[in-house]
Amino acid sequence: MANFYKDNDDIQFLFRHIDLGELAEVCEEKFKFSNEFDYAPADTDEAMQNYDMVLDSLGQLSGEFIAERAEDVDREGNTLNEDGTVSYAKGTAENLEKLAQAEVMGFTLPHRFGGLNFPNVIYSMAIEIVSRADAALMNIFGLQGIAETINAFASEEIKQKYLHDFSAGKVTGAMVLTEPDAGSDLQAVKLRAFENKDGKWFLHGVKRFITNGCGEVLLVLARSEPEISDGRGLSLFVCDRGPTVHIRRLEDKLGIHGSPTCEIFFDNTPCEIIGDRQRGLITYVMSLMNGARVGIAAQSVGIAEAAFRVARDYAATRRQFAVAIEKLPAVRDMLIDMKVAIEAGRTLLYETSRIVDLYVGCTRRFEEDSRLRGNDNRNKAEAKQLKNDSRKYKRYAGMLTPMSKYYCSEMCNRVAYDSIQVLGGSGYMRDYACERHARDARITTIYEGTSQLQVVAAVRGVCNGTAEKIIEELAGEQFGPELKDLLEKLAEGTEELKKAIAFIKEHGNEYMDLYGRALVDIAIDLITGYLFCGQASTKIDMEVAAAENGRTDNGETIQMKQRKAMIARRFVTKNAPKITSLTESICTGDKSTLTDYAALVGPVPTE
Repeated sequence: MANFYKDNDDIQFLFRHIDLGELAEVCEEKFKFSNEFDYAPADTDEAMQNYDMVLDSLGQLSGEFIAERAEDVDREGNTLNEDGTVSYAKGTAENLEKLAQAEVMGFTLPHRFGGLNFPNVIYSMAIEIVSRADAALMNIFGLQGIAETINAFASEEIKQKYLHDFSAGKVTGAMVLTEPDAGSDLQAVKLRAFENKDGKWFLHGVKRFITNGCGEVLLVLARSEPEISDGRGLSLFVCDRGPTVHIRRLEDKLGIHGSPTCEIFFDNTPCEIIGDRQRGLITYVMSLMNGARVGIAAQSVGIAEAAFRVARDYAATRRQFAVAIEKLPAVRDMLIDMKVAIEAGRTLLYETSRIVDLYVGCTRRFEEDSRLRGNDNRNKAEAKQLKNDSRKYKRYAGMLTPMSKYYCSEMCNRVAYDSIQVLGGSGYMRDYACERHARDARITTIYEGTSQLQVVAAVRGVCNGTAEKIIEELAGEQFGPELKDLLEKLAEGTEELKKAIAFIKEHGNEYMDLYGRALVDIAIDLITGYLFCGQASTKIDMEVAAAENGRTDNGETIQMKQRKAMIARRFVTKNAPKITSLTESICTGDKSTLTDYAALVGPVPTE
């Protein structure tokens, strides 16, 4: 019986390796909800059991039900009906019904709305598992950030109106941001929001490339201040799908065919404002998109895992020259690189999700303590620490989020491409799923911000010292002596990073953007290298504690740590010369891209 959670040793290992107890305490606010809700955990052990049980159930649903329908969903697609409504593929509708029955459509919503109140780390695991089964379905399952945004910023009345239905799986939603002339540049949004004399809001205009735009609940970015042309004139609104919301077309896409991408016309549609006017883009949408970017990173890892498994199985069974092709060094090397890249992406993704959980938790505690304390100056030291921690994790999350989206989506495309290559001519045919995975993978480097935009967002954190601070913290952990040479390589790489940053700072912001990708690549390789080393050797007393508690996975844990040491060695050793090469490239001072563009690229084609 297929189970996409239980059959993944790396997810199983990271589930035990990450300090989920700390995150459970943060999310459950020291388990205070157990007094009010029967299903809320009373302690860390109960929370961990809940996480494991839900992931196990979702893994089984994904492996036995969702994955079996993915090919048919891809071929059938969605249908735009004559009345302007959209019908999902039969398999997608069935999948959503099963997910609602499994009660996993409110993963991170609070208990009071019927949500699971799980950490983002667990949600990232869930998104990866679902994406491995059907990447297109994730685009509906993974839009739970819409409900999170309502929970974070909307009035209590709006929360009560929508969030119970989200948790129950009765409704799905859409992020309605993009327009024909406002893609990556959301400050250019023109869709109009206007208020009548009774204080009621309405929307009028067109949105395009809207994932699941046929959903029942739409979060819409619109211009509420027509006299302000930039992002300060935008507000965020929520509306129901209704007779004034017209789906004008469904996009005919390369991949993720089970996910409807819509063009929408709002014809004076009644709506309600989320939060305050003029904060739609600057505060609310940025928060929404950061969550979505982590979701796309998880989707990417899931697609890559699916593509790798097709290639691995084929390489083990396909015989050429009288041997299985996995015996051939070139194929063997490709498969190892695919596997290591997937685990690197998963490692970076889960660490990013962990940091987001800590940021959300510290911020919530600081705000709550401030309200309770009022003008009381007691516990000022604790309040100051909470404030400092909140700021630190905000900086970390602000850099790691675009890093994860960039690295995982690019990795996903490489792995999917190589999966086809391993299968050769068979991989190009629709007989095998790897061609579908390659088509599905292609969008991941584009939507929720292209790879180029993720680099622009991440490189600021690299240059302002955030990356160095994270690396310094990771380097301060305890490591086994067998990794000494790898730690020396990482330390040398850190010095290369500092050298590259210093050079870039001497040449200005334009030069930073020009070499941003190289700089971000160096930082990612160093951070992930330290994380791999940590997986191999930190928490040395884990095995002892497991033995004392009678845990049966002790031997498996030790074996996985030994394997992680091999992964760390492969990753760090292969990337060390790459880091040196990238640093040398950055420090050349070559600005020909900026100075000689017209000559190098040639004239615009006339035909």
